[in-house]
Parts: sequence; structure tokens; C-alpha cells
Amino acid sequence: MLLISPKVVAAKPDIAKLELRKISISASPVSSFDGRDSSRLRFGKLRWLGGLTLSSSSPYFGGFSGLAIGPKGEKMAAVSDAGFWLTARIRYRGTQPLGITHARVGPLRARDGRKLTGVREIDAEGMSLITGTPENGQAFITFERLHRIGRYKLNGEGVVGPTSYLRLPSYVKSLHDNRGIEAITVLKGGRRKGTVVAFAEGRRDKRGMLRGWLLGKRGASEVFLNPIGGFDITDIASLPSGGLILLERRFRWTEGVKMRLRRIGPREIRPGAVMKGEVLFEADQRYAIDNMEGVAVHRSPRGRTVITLISDDNFKFFQRTILLQFELAESSQS
Repeated sequence: MLLISPKVVAAKPDIAKLELRKISISASPVSSFDGRDSSRLRFGKLRWLGGLTLSSSSPYFGGFSGLAIGPKGEKMAAVSDAGFWLTARIRYRGTQPLGITHARVGPLRARDGRKLTGVREIDAEGMSLITGTPENGQAFITFERLHRIGRYKLNGEGVVGPTSYLRLPSYVKSLHDNRGIEAITVLKGGRRKGTVVAFAEGRRDKRGMLRGWLLGKRGASEVFLNPIGGFDITDIASLPSGGLILLERRFRWTEGVKMRLRRIGPREIRPGAVMKGEVLFEADQRYAIDNMEGVAVHRSPRGRTVITLISDDNFKFFQRTILLQFELAESSQS
């Protein structure tokens, strides 16, 4: 059982001396998602594909809170709340992830090119591809404490930028330092294709609904999520249909960390709406989870919807960086 809050501040590596560098990542297979039944593959509306426990001797590894996966599932990028980025490739055997290659890390920077400094600047929490791939494209990255969403380039130099920042409602600046913009995605389909969806962690209105924003050409509008069972949003990803996959987390000292995946249909996503969606699966620590913080979606070579999750180890020796992959059940593809 994980007897520590996911938001406990831990010692993080200093990125002052970090420059673009290659690192080696060791990957051990997660043999089973269900610790009680190694033969089980079906979990609610999800099918288990496989997972990896990741580690590295580099100090610049861990704290991953945002994840982007390329359209084919082979290329990935992640951001750490210690102020650095990771790009890499996922190696597969069929649909099962086997390892991580071509890994590189580098510092996140401010618009003037300097490295981010201090706890208020470095706390990256979310990442979403806008166009292209993690090796040749663009992405949004969200930050807590100094609340902002930057647009970055992804190329041979890694994660470059930001080139600009999104305009956010003025009250976003007054969000609690450690309860800021946690999740972001760009809708991939539907009539709101191209709209940015963002949520703050734990931000609620007077009704108790979680508050988020739709950011489009016509400006910002609020959207809400009906919370279930005391879970908070840690990340979101867009489905090809224009719907959403929500990654949620709950921590209690008496039960440790829980994880939940929820799907929101495209018709629910509109200004002022209270979204609820459907629960795909909920997992506690009887399953192979840790502090799951990042989620991304891609299509497999067979045309199936694959959901990839990554955990934030908080730079604690008793926590792990885990990468998990599931496929939406055939009847639930969207």
C-alpha cells in the first residue's frame, strides 16, 4: 500500500545544469494487471495489452505528469513536474509493449529561452499533441503554481519553446498553487474538433462540480464534470470521435491510491454542460497501479483504440514509474 499522498513535495533534480542528453531506460514487463489473477485480460470495458516498470540511472527521470503518444503508438513524449521533458520510442511485440529506446531528456524553457527556475515555474502537469508526432509536431504543456498553457515545438532538438501562451480567464491566476491546470487535450473529432479542453485539479463550483474550460477561436467558456466518489482529474485525452478519456485519482491514507478511467461522449462536451460519461474501469492497489497521472490515446495497426497511462513516482524510492496500455473493448471503440 502506498502510504503517501501523491502531492507530497519530494526532492527533485535541479535542471540548472541539464542540457539535451541521451539516457538509458530499463524496462521490466508488468506480467499481470490483476495481482490475483494473472490470466485475466478483461477489465470492465478495457482489454489489458501490457505494461512496463521503467527506471533509469539518470537523475533526470521521474515525476512524469503529462504524456503524448504519436498516432501510431511508437513515439512518446512526457513532461516532468521537475521542469524537464522526455522523448522516446516504445518497442512492441505485436500489441505488447516491450521496451523504451531512443530516450532523450532536456530542460523546459521560458519564452525568452532561459531554463525554468524555482518551484513556481517548473511544475509541468499536462501535455497534449496539437499536430504531428512527439518527434515532429506541436504540443500544449500546462503548468501549476504559475498557471499557464504554453505551445511548444517538437523536433530534433526535443521540446522547444514555448512560442506562445493560450489566453486563459483572468481568475485562473488565482487558483491554488498546487491545484492548478492539471489536464489538457485537443479534441480530435466531432463538431468541436480543434477545441482545447482543460481542467484544474480539485477546482469546484458551488454545486460541487469540477470546473474546466473549452478554449476555442471564440474564446473561453466553462464546462463542468460531475465528480464520482471523491476522485480528482489528473489528465484527459481525446478520442477520434471527439469524445474524451478521463484519468482520475483518489488518495486516502486508509486505502492508498485508486485510479479510474471514464469516457465522455462528444455530445456531452458543450459550454456550460455538466459532463458525467461512463466509468470504464476503477482500480485500487490490488492492481498494478501507482500514482497514475498521464494518459494518451492512439490507434493500433488493427484500428483499435489504445489507452496509454504513465505514473508520477514523486522521485520517491518506494514509488514507481509505470507505463500501462489497454485497448477499448471492440463494442466500445470510438
